[in-house]
Amino acid sequence: MTNYTLIKDTIKLLESFESARLTTDNYTNDINGFKQWIAGDAGTHVPLPEPDWEGKEDGRSAESVINTLIVHMNRYAKTYSKSAIYDSDFSTQEDFIYLINLKAFGAMTKMELIKKNIQDKPVGMQIINRLIKNGWVLQKDSETDKRSKIIQITAEGLTALQQQMGKIRRATELVTGNLTRSEKMELIRLLKKLEDFHHRIFSQNMDSAELLERVANEYLPLKP
Repeated sequence: MTNYTLIKDTIKLLESFESARLTTDNYTNDINGFKQWIAGDAGTHVPLPEPDWEGKEDGRSAESVINTLIVHMNRYAKTYSKSAIYDSDFSTQEDFIYLINLKAFGAMTKMELIKKNIQDKPVGMQIINRLIKNGWVLQKDSETDKRSKIIQITAEGLTALQQQMGKIRRATELVTGNLTRSEKMELIRLLKKLEDFHHRIFSQNMDSAELLERVANEYLPLKP
């Protein structure tokens, strides 16, 4: 007996696939492209049951849980990072993160490096001064703005970073724990979405006195 419901559902999926291809060229117009779309974009729209969490029945919100879990993950990451730099010349995880950014993106101003790491100026300057003292970075006057200092990683900084990179990579692997490859990709998509949202706000240097009210009014969707 022919399953007409399955055929209708498949046709609907094909129609959705054709619509998706009008807005993106990520998929080829063949069975392989259709399978990739099913495994990717279409699969992300399959509703999953809501997870349970402590206090849910008593009214604890999803936002509260997300904030708590992000804070916990940051603390776990710092624990692994502390182990990665144990018995080395690095004082904090920020030291090697600053060096990694300089190695990856090249020389930049102090404020560019501080903003790239989403930190306040006083804290960032302490880290940079510590790196200069260790001989891991050097500074020079900017050719375009004499008020700014350009900093770059030194050969000594590259050596110090390289000596510790094995443990640093191990620490980053441990932070992602038992997530599968597809779960990591989904997590990256979600965190990138949050990063894009918050970075626009952070870049405006809003005053703390008005930050909460302005962000809530200007950036959050209206609740029904």
